[in-house]
Amino acid sequence: MPFNGLGLSESIVKAIQELGFTKPTPVQEKTIPLILKGKDIIASAQTGTGKTAAFGLPTLDRLKPGKRIQCLILEPTRELAQQVEEALQDYSKHMDTRVGVVYGGVKYGRQRQMLEKGVDILVATPGRLIDYISQGVISLKKVEVLILDEVDRMLDMGFLPDVSRLIKMCPENRQTLFFSATLPAAIQTMMKWVLKDPEVIEIGRNHVAATTVTHAFYPVAEQQKYNLLIELLTRTHFESVLIFTRTKVNADLISRRLERLNHSVATLHSDRSQGERTAALKGFKSGKFEVLVATDIAARGLDIAGVTHVINYDVPLNAEDYVHRIGRTGRAEKEGDAFTLVTEAEVKNAKSIEHYIGQKIDRTKLEGFDYMYSALFDAEEKQAQRKASSRMYGRLRR
Repeated sequence: MPFNGLGLSESIVKAIQELGFTKPTPVQEKTIPLILKGKDIIASAQTGTGKTAAFGLPTLDRLKPGKRIQCLILEPTRELAQQVEEALQDYSKHMDTRVGVVYGGVKYGRQRQMLEKGVDILVATPGRLIDYISQGVISLKKVEVLILDEVDRMLDMGFLPDVSRLIKMCPENRQTLFFSATLPAAIQTMMKWVLKDPEVIEIGRNHVAATTVTHAFYPVAEQQKYNLLIELLTRTHFESVLIFTRTKVNADLISRRLERLNHSVATLHSDRSQGERTAALKGFKSGKFEVLVATDIAARGLDIAGVTHVINYDVPLNAEDYVHRIGRTGRAEKEGDAFTLVTEAEVKNAKSIEHYIGQKIDRTKLEGFDYMYSALFDAEEKQAQRKASSRMYGRLRR
């Protein structure tokens, strides 16, 4: 079904056609008509499936410009808040709707001026929004649509108490939309008192890795991890590569080393200033930087198109984070590659990932790389021998 068959206005359809959207994704096709009817929604779908347009397009269509903060969208991070605000500005280019965004890490001046002028839709992170409410700058008493985006991420980051407080400040008679990649128990408990007779939309299994991504685990001794990373970059033809580390220290260290090798590199983690984070994302998206080294701040929700490779320098501690990390590539039906460096200490986490996604990931060695000995290689070899013996025994029995 094309966008103009979902009940959206001509001005919205014109804007999204100019943005190059041709047909709605499954989550958009299922949710847009229901949101236009005023229904409460619980939508769970993998990252990269078009959730921002799914809630943004029909919400813009339902609002009448001129009222103060009639729609509130809560996001867990500054980057996501910026991204959603930019998307809504694009969607509403042929409308009079005013969209604003507030988040921490920057001075209050410009945000306060924007709020004093008034906005129809406000995108916000919970902490900075509570600051403005406590200062008496804004009120949520006229909110008609409340959208909670990446709710599971807000839970992970400890924001649910603040989110619950903000929900209670909104009128009871409103439309509420929940969008999340997963729906853990704590969120399901919240949904019972936040939503009214909601429609539940589920797109695919949340723990399934993107089918457009090719996976590989690279066993390596801890001392050779960085050398293997460099060898992978040297031998891989990539257009843009996103390298995930577990710590901010590692992110900075790898970035500095790659810069010395003449790679164009940007760094993204929570210790970087908001200006630095914004410049890193914009530069990576535009192609100014070929490599982005990041912690899991970039794993969820961020719309970074055209990433050809994701390299997990550290195996994520949470298997679910693996799905989100590699979801930065293989987007929009394009193919991508995900490489993960695995040391002896990370084997348990690597196996948890395989169990979580229900898929065995190939162990790969780079031909010609001068590997140091690791007990990990012995374990992999013994496992392969056991499998071969098992197959032989099966054939003999037949």
